[in-house]
Amino acid sequence: MDGTVLGASENPSFEPFVTDDYELIDFGDSRRLERFGSVILDRPSPAAEGPPLYPDRWSQAHARFERTRGNRGRWVDRCHVPERWTIRWGPLVLELKRNESGHVGLFPEQVVNWSWLYHHITQSEKVGPVLNLFAYTGGSTLAAALAGAEVVHVDAARNVVAWAKRNAVLSGLENLPIHWIVEDARKFLRREVRRERRYWGIILDPPTYGHGPRGESFQLEKDIVGLLEAVFALLDWDRGFLLMTCHTPGYGTQKLTRLFHDLRPDLWQRGQITVRMMTIPSSSGRPLPSGMVVRWQSSPPR
Repeated sequence: MDGTVLGASENPSFEPFVTDDYELIDFGDSRRLERFGSVILDRPSPAAEGPPLYPDRWSQAHARFERTRGNRGRWVDRCHVPERWTIRWGPLVLELKRNESGHVGLFPEQVVNWSWLYHHITQSEKVGPVLNLFAYTGGSTLAAALAGAEVVHVDAARNVVAWAKRNAVLSGLENLPIHWIVEDARKFLRREVRRERRYWGIILDPPTYGHGPRGESFQLEKDIVGLLEAVFALLDWDRGFLLMTCHTPGYGTQKLTRLFHDLRPDLWQRGQITVRMMTIPSSSGRPLPSGMVVRWQSSPPR
């Protein structure tokens, strides 16, 4: 297939994150069939409504993930799948591995945000520190650092932060100014608020449910307001940006718009804000809905 470009229509003049290593082959019946490098996986996807377009292609899957309890499950291998493997996405080399939740360490819908970050940072006259919360395996961190930002990468899971650091090494970006921090996001935010820190850009991808390194629990439905209030306290309102993604069911365009308007109605006066659905284009061109994104910037790039 041709190089996969997710979200390129938002910035057709420059797209650094292109790959031949990923393909959404098909989706339907609440599942998705994807190729990561040479590995084809069949995974659950609640948003994959309707029947698959290519039912005969699903037998090509090297492994299928089957849920057993809640978000947990098991992988059923149909042939050998390596414990770890890498794929290339533009300038990034990313390590993948399967876990008991059906994830592989990469959310392809986020690539459109890597492109937005890279474009926004490289086109900005003055670049300040960027904070990435719930930063996972570091795609957004590496995109921002590659564009020239100093990044503070925060995640509660020590093994996931180590994974993100391996991605930096694999991509040849280990010497960029990235601060790797293992900590509960809300605890980190409270300390930074007390220190009266300011961040030029803040990125966050809060989970529906999560746990900190010392057992701290997070539930988006009850904790999102306090989380955003702390984020707003750290944001540089004169020239900054905010990028939040959300995969929690029920949080669509209207609910997120209302949430941000209730907390900071001046966002619309202070800059540009966009609330939209993220999608992944399949081989047929059909888009698979894949969560929401909120972007705010104090002024348009030059």
